[in-house]
Amino acid sequence: MPTLVFAAPATPLAPVAGSDAVFPVRRVYCIGRNYAAHAIEMGHDPDREPPFFFQKNPDNLEFSGTFPYPSRTSDVHHEIEMVVALAEGGVDIPVARALEHVFGYAVGLDMTRRDLQGIAKEMGRPWEIGKAFEHSAPMGPIVRATEIGHPDEGQVVLEVNGVVRQEGNLNQMIWKVPEMIAYLSEYFALAAGDIIMTGTPSGVGPVVRGDMLKAHVEGVGEITVEVV
Repeated sequence: MPTLVFAAPATPLAPVAGSDAVFPVRRVYCIGRNYAAHAIEMGHDPDREPPFFFQKNPDNLEFSGTFPYPSRTSDVHHEIEMVVALAEGGVDIPVARALEHVFGYAVGLDMTRRDLQGIAKEMGRPWEIGKAFEHSAPMGPIVRATEIGHPDEGQVVLEVNGVVRQEGNLNQMIWKVPEMIAYLSEYFALAAGDIIMTGTPSGVGPVVRGDMLKAHVEGVGEITVEVV
């Protein structure tokens, strides 16, 4: 039996709504520019081009209800997203069967160091420095699909200090959840424990310490996150 040179890192565990159960997170996939209005506000053509994904790290997830303002930035933006949690994976999953792999859904935030992401874009570099930093993915409890079904329509709203900043509808996604799962499975071996952040509507903008963020996805739930 091999000996660990140090204690193995803990597996991030997402709470499951209405239960003592937890969901062990394996990977975090994030789709970019999946709402047309957001693509436009970021300076891109909203036409249905092939989807693209980036990743956050599982230990970027934050379940405490707080978001510590990160270092080396002066422009951190909020991005509300519906999160999909997979109960099983596979490769080359057909679109028609993709939802069979879903365990449940949650409300999440893709917090972004926009200034650092912008520099990376200009230089043709990966986005991790702007996306995959500590505490960059606040997330609420996962609600089982057996309880709520598979939401494909419903309001997506983010308030900052009581003022609506982002507003959209799940039906405005360019790439729908089954298509995202199928597409990812062509390039990666998906597995139980993988989660997918499904994109954000328009209205992204900066936060400062002391802000209170309230993120709501109709049919899924709501989380409140304080910037500290």
